[in-house]
Amino acid sequence: MKLEQLINKLLFTHIIGDVDVEVAGIHNDSRAIKDNDMFVCTKGAKENGHDYIPQAIANGAKIIVIQDKQEQYVEGITYILVPDTGKAASIMVDEFYGSPTHQLKLIGVTGTNGKTTTTNLIEHILTYHQHKTGVIGTIEIRYPGYQEEAKLTTPLCYELQRYFYNMKQADVDYAVMEVSSHSLDLGRVHGCRFKTAVFTNLTQDHLDYHVTMEAYGEAKGLLFAQLGNDYEQASYAVLNSDDPWSERYARKTSAQIITYGLGEDALVRATNINITAAGTSFTLTTPLGELELSTKLIGKFNVYNLLAAISAVIPEGLSLDQIKEAIEGVEGVPGRFEAVQQGQPFAVVVDYAHTPDSLENVLRTAQQLEPRKLICVVGCGGDRDRTKRPLMANIAIEMADHVYFTSDNPRTEDPIAILADMTNHLTAEHYTTNVDRKLAIEDAINEAQAGDIIVIAGKGHENYQIIGTVKSHFDDKEIARDQLIARGYTQS
Repeated sequence: MKLEQLINKLLFTHIIGDVDVEVAGIHNDSRAIKDNDMFVCTKGAKENGHDYIPQAIANGAKIIVIQDKQEQYVEGITYILVPDTGKAASIMVDEFYGSPTHQLKLIGVTGTNGKTTTTNLIEHILTYHQHKTGVIGTIEIRYPGYQEEAKLTTPLCYELQRYFYNMKQADVDYAVMEVSSHSLDLGRVHGCRFKTAVFTNLTQDHLDYHVTMEAYGEAKGLLFAQLGNDYEQASYAVLNSDDPWSERYARKTSAQIITYGLGEDALVRATNINITAAGTSFTLTTPLGELELSTKLIGKFNVYNLLAAISAVIPEGLSLDQIKEAIEGVEGVPGRFEAVQQGQPFAVVVDYAHTPDSLENVLRTAQQLEPRKLICVVGCGGDRDRTKRPLMANIAIEMADHVYFTSDNPRTEDPIAILADMTNHLTAEHYTTNVDRKLAIEDAINEAQAGDIIVIAGKGHENYQIIGTVKSHFDDKEIARDQLIARGYTQS
C-alpha cells in the first residue's frame, strides 16, 4: 500500500522525505522489521521506540513514524512526525488492513470485573444461533478455524487489526472483544468502529498505571466517547444502571442506551434471584417481555454478567426465547468460579478474582452456599497496584474462616514484601502465610472437611506463574486436582 494512502486520515503530520513509497508492513518492534516496512516509535513506561530507529533502518525500514524531532535524518528514509504515535499507528494499521471493523459487527466490553464472562456469554448466544463469531480477550483469541492464547487483554493495534482482517477473511459476522483501560488510554482501539459497547462495573484496579480512580474511570469512558451513531450502522451503549459511572458514560455518547441492573429503572433487569450450588435462577424483565431464566452459572455477579450479555444481543434481533435457550446451555467460563471435582465431599473453586470487588463477590457467593467452613487461598500480583493489597486481605479475613495468603505472580517484587503489604496491619489470627502457592493450595485442601468450600483466588484460567522475569508452568486447577488425588479422591 502506498504511504500517501496510509497517512491520508492523519491530521497535523510533518513529512520529511518521499510519500510515494510502498509500505509492506507496520510494526513498533524493530526486531520484526523487514524490507520496506514502517517502524512506529512508541513510548512506553520502560522503553522509548525512538532509541531503536537505527536498528529498524538496519533491518529494512523505509518509513519511520516519530513524535520527537530528531537531530539527524537518514537520507532515503521517510520520517512522519505526529503528535501521538500510538493513535496514529491505530489509524494507519486500520487503513492498512482495509478497515475490517467496518465490515464486522464489533461488540466491545469494558469494566473492572466481568469482561471475560460477559464476552464469552455474548459469543455463546450468537454462536448458538448460527452467527460466526470471533472473540478477543484475556484468555484467548479465537474464531472458526483459529485459536491462540492471549498475551494481553486487548492486543496492540498491529495484531488487533490483523485479527479483525483474518476474521473477515474467515467470513466471521461478529467480533466480541474485551477492551481494557490501558488499550483505551494508549489509543490501541482508536481505529476500531464499534457497533455496541458494554460497561460492566468500575472498582479499584490498575492504579499503578492510572494513579487515581478518576483517571481510571475516564479511560473506560473513552470507549463510549468514540461510539458513534451514524446512518450506516446504529450504535448501542449497554450500561450497568447500578454503577454510578454509567451516568457519566451516558453523557459521553450519542448512541442508543440500553441499561441493565437489579433496580426498577433498568430496561433489562433481574428479580427473584435464587442462588444454589447447582446454579442461579431469576426473573428476566425486558422491553421485549418477561420470562424465567435458569443457568449453571453461580452468583449474583454472574446475574450482572448475564444481564450485560442479554442487553448486548437484544439489538441483534434475537427473541427472548432464543436468548433463554442459548443461556441455559452455558457450562461456564474457564477460571471463573470453576469447580475442581474429584468426588471429594467438599467444594474446591478456582476463580480469577484479583481485585477487592471481585474477591468480595466470589467469597459472598461461596457464603451463600452455606459451607461448614469457608477457606480462601489468595495473593496479590507484583509490580501492580499496591494499594489494593491490604483491601483484599481485609476482605478475605472478614469473609473467610481461614485464609492462606500466598504469592500470585510476584514478578520482580519480593514475594515476602508483597505478603507484608497484605498482612502487616491485620490483628486477626485465622490466617497462614506461605510464599509458595503450591504448598498453600495443598495445605488448604488438606485442611478441608465435608461441607467446606475452598476458594482459590487470583489466577483463574492462568497456567503460569511469573517469578522475577521467568514465566513457568503453574495451574491452580492442576495443583488442586493432584492434591485431591493424593488425599484419595479419584472420581472425576
